[in-house]
Amino acid sequence: MLSLKVNIPNSNKSMMHCNKKAAAKRKQSSLVPQIAEALKSSLVPLSMSRIEPQLCLMKPTKKKHNVIDVEKTEADITLRRSIMVLSKTASESDVSVHSTFASRYVRNSLPRSAFESVLAVVIDDPRFKMPENSIPKEAAYQIINDELMLDGNPRLNLASFVTTWMEPECDKLMMEAINKNYVDMDEYPVTTELQAKAFIFANIRMFVMLKQNRCVNMIAHLFNAPLEESEVAVGVGTVGSSEAIMLAGLAFKRKWQNKRKAEGKPYDKPNIVTGANVQVCWEKFARYFEVELKEVKLREGYYVMDPVKAVEMVDENTICVAAILGSTLNGEFEDVKLLNDLLVEKNKQTEWDTPIHVDAASGGFIAPFLYPELEWDFRLPLVKSINVSGHKYGLVYAGIGWVIWRSKEDLPEELIFHINYLGADQPTFTLNFSKGSSQVIAQYYQLIRLGFEGYRNVMENCHENAMVLKQGLEKTGRFNIVSKDHGVPLVAFSLKDNKFHDEFEVAEMLRRFGWIVPAYTMPADAQHVTVLRVVIREDFSRTLAERLVLDITKVLHELDLLPSKLLVAAHKNGKNGTVVKKTETETQREVTTYWKKFVLDMKTNRNKIC
Repeated sequence: MLSLKVNIPNSNKSMMHCNKKAAAKRKQSSLVPQIAEALKSSLVPLSMSRIEPQLCLMKPTKKKHNVIDVEKTEADITLRRSIMVLSKTASESDVSVHSTFASRYVRNSLPRSAFESVLAVVIDDPRFKMPENSIPKEAAYQIINDELMLDGNPRLNLASFVTTWMEPECDKLMMEAINKNYVDMDEYPVTTELQAKAFIFANIRMFVMLKQNRCVNMIAHLFNAPLEESEVAVGVGTVGSSEAIMLAGLAFKRKWQNKRKAEGKPYDKPNIVTGANVQVCWEKFARYFEVELKEVKLREGYYVMDPVKAVEMVDENTICVAAILGSTLNGEFEDVKLLNDLLVEKNKQTEWDTPIHVDAASGGFIAPFLYPELEWDFRLPLVKSINVSGHKYGLVYAGIGWVIWRSKEDLPEELIFHINYLGADQPTFTLNFSKGSSQVIAQYYQLIRLGFEGYRNVMENCHENAMVLKQGLEKTGRFNIVSKDHGVPLVAFSLKDNKFHDEFEVAEMLRRFGWIVPAYTMPADAQHVTVLRVVIREDFSRTLAERLVLDITKVLHELDLLPSKLLVAAHKNGKNGTVVKKTETETQREVTTYWKKFVLDMKTNRNKIC
């Protein structure tokens, strides 16, 4: 042991004090070889900053009474060397990032287009493989965050119906539950009580309630399900309305097949009748589960399913008619009451039992609060199931939907599976299995936080802001309003004159102001109609509505100053001067090419230095 003591003459009491301290330090140092040996065997990289505070090694300390004690031991040196070697061995490539920018870890460029991505895969680009070495967590975060900065602002994404803002308290609840698996009922019984597993199914002659939960029953009562005082609702939580529709469709198909089998009739050609305005998930269901989709075509000025035409298309193979409460195209509610009445009469005449499913993805959390007198739900006898998106006007972030059945008889028991390898016997009727519980908890938070009064206030505010936007657009004198006042709070509109510039150009130029406003064509037979659509969500204020009108006015003024896009549908064929008709696709491509070239030229000229 090497020891150095510098004593400045003072009292004997001071010397005794120093000796006691030195003895304590020697006792502490005797543990160092054991720690060093343990570190060697564990191969865990540690930094001296984490060890030194506990061992107090190599720390010159100022003593009282003007005594300085500096101590260094061989064990100290051994421990230091062990830690340095272990750190280096465990992370050869880990260069400190605390004082450098994370860009040093991404010196190779990343693919920026679909073509580059495909090309990178073809040529075996290493950027599409897991890297060999680790990088610091700060660098990984910064690399990803840098690219995410280029995304649009979710609150200015007026194309989406999906919720983009929730209260901080709900955000906190979601983060605290982010590691809870939705399907682990036995492990998380309280979460299960909140979530959607309220099945009732037949077991020999007895009906056994598996799980009573709060969200499903609250929503079922909101939709006027015919429940007795002690009866619980039948429903399930889903990833969104797409999964909910798949499950409802499967229930209709299986029930229809069972009935046809019992009657000894063919059951291989089921169909569903819908409007051409249905969301793509209905097309997915039809294709995935081999069901014919019979669509009622639209017409200009009428952009929802016509109930009369829908009932005319119903036949003995129709498993259900799907009505939309809140069309994606213009927010309009379809007339479910009229559809029910017409279908009741047809069922009497044909002795069929064709039911109705209501796709209330957008309108299910709107109609009960804004239009309580509207009959669209379980008050109508033929409505057997309803789906709704909790992540739309249910006011929850993306990832939660609900499907509610009228009664247990409408959900065939053979579609429900039972498992016991998660700790207890539990039912499952979903297309997926594991998923997070955060959205279910968030839905329950909103239901009890807002209550009926709160939801009504939110929906009224959304409707009022939609009217502000509508009136502002009408004042410009440039637009036709395609949406209805009665329905989902959105504004769909089209240019009165689009010979020179169309809705797609308006949408493109609005992006310069940060707004994401979609432009799209209507389905058959109204595909010649192009519209812009602004969805009014809870976080879209009156101030933003007024600002959007101002920015749209600016865009219109700028477009008026620009040369017209190429609208000529025919061109001269060089030598003989004959006129050749162009297809709509060819014309659109030519217009797009011309417009891109014009914009690029404008940008180039602006960047020139005079």
